[in-house]
Amino acid sequence: MMAALSTVWNRVFAVLGRVSMYRLVYVLLAVLAGTALLLSFFGLVGPAPLELVITLLVLSLVCVLVDAAAQRALSLPWRVESSLITAHILLFVLRPTLDVAALGGIALAATAASLSKYVLAWRGRHIFNPAAVGATVLTLVSIAAPALGASSWWVGTPAMAAPVILCGLIVLWRTEKIRVIALFLLVAVVVGTTRTVLQYQALGQSVDFATIAAAVLWSSPFLFLGAFMLSEPLTLPPRRWQQYLVATVVGVLAAWPIDLGPISLGQERALLVGNLVAFAFAVRTAVRLTLQSRAALTPTVKQLTFRAPRGFRFTAGQYIELEVPHRHPDARGTRREFSIVSSPEELPSLRVAFKEGSQSSYKRALALLEPGGALPVTGVWGDFVLPSHREEPILLVAAGIGVTPFISQLNHLRLTGELRDIVVVYVASEAAELAFRDELAASGVHVIVFTRDEPSDMPSHWTWARGQRLDAAGLLGFVPDIARRHAYASGPPGLIADLTPALERARSITTDAFSGY
Repeated sequence: MMAALSTVWNRVFAVLGRVSMYRLVYVLLAVLAGTALLLSFFGLVGPAPLELVITLLVLSLVCVLVDAAAQRALSLPWRVESSLITAHILLFVLRPTLDVAALGGIALAATAASLSKYVLAWRGRHIFNPAAVGATVLTLVSIAAPALGASSWWVGTPAMAAPVILCGLIVLWRTEKIRVIALFLLVAVVVGTTRTVLQYQALGQSVDFATIAAAVLWSSPFLFLGAFMLSEPLTLPPRRWQQYLVATVVGVLAAWPIDLGPISLGQERALLVGNLVAFAFAVRTAVRLTLQSRAALTPTVKQLTFRAPRGFRFTAGQYIELEVPHRHPDARGTRREFSIVSSPEELPSLRVAFKEGSQSSYKRALALLEPGGALPVTGVWGDFVLPSHREEPILLVAAGIGVTPFISQLNHLRLTGELRDIVVVYVASEAAELAFRDELAASGVHVIVFTRDEPSDMPSHWTWARGQRLDAAGLLGFVPDIARRHAYASGPPGLIADLTPALERARSITTDAFSGY
């Protein structure tokens, strides 16, 4: 049953992977806004229908105009979906209204949120969540001008809980942040419940912990804060343990706000503190890479070799987000994620590879980059790294360009002289599409090749699957000791879904699914 559900989820993920992250988040927020509007007609949410409509119109207009002006002034591509995402998040954080003065406060918050993307940024990376900045600015200004309104987080109501959970799960599944936000929710609910129980006890009242915990979860903004704000990739640190730390910090501060004179460390200020912690971890990874050369590895796979600046660091198996600014970007935007092919020992040389095929505006712009040109890297991310215990046997399953993080790991082991029990399963459409053959051969590990035609001049430690299509049964047949291995799978979500019944027999599973560019 669980295997079937996992397969269904992976299939859904494969479909969602074809939609840009910006567009997906915008659509889900629009669904939540539409749901809130419907509920407002029945009095199930705080704002009235007209208040929701007018407030969203003001937020959208201001965010779009400020973003357009800033991007034009800085010669940046205009990304309207980013503007609308900010507007929709603010809709759920601020208090919708028809009051003229309060609408002025709404416009002020939208302006501050949009400007923060450019003013409070470091090498293309947001330091703070824009919506949290906008809400905080309005709260601070409202101390002197209460008529402007303040944040209210009205989204924290039982009627909105189910829609927020459903839409939030889609976002978190796509960004692979379910565990991080689950920790945040656990911390926030436990701390918030403890605080509430202590307040009741101080008044001499007896309360049930479980009842309070349920009320804190369903009637607080923690679900929305975690799914749509804390999970923002550009304001999270690169490693999973660092993300857990940030989630814990935000959970504690959001659930037990500290008074700071006229204001407290509420939800949005708690998030800003977490953003600062994340920035401290990620600031060294926001750099510029200089292109040195490009090469064709197979008929469809190209490799780019860059020179990294001094001090740049990464762990074998991680990926970078590479920005290629260009005019008139398509819906996928100007940033893409690339697994690093080279090992840390090869620095300052850094290689990435990608498969040609789509004619996205990003790939066209990347093709025009000449040697000597520099591109910004907004950060290094990922926990797709090998186990720390060297004696543990490993299975690496790669499809097509999904082999890139494994090349980094195998080169790292070879250059450091570290020996491990590793089996590589490599799937490609045909033998000519097997990239990095020389580096795989030099690693000395056992490689099982799944291609339609037999590769020529195969090393003695390679095995051809004789044209067999890789599925769960085939994987078990060629790797009968999978139960003792830690499995890593990198490739299209559809293939990973097909292999799930076999991979679930491994000691552990780590996946790196992608949907292409």
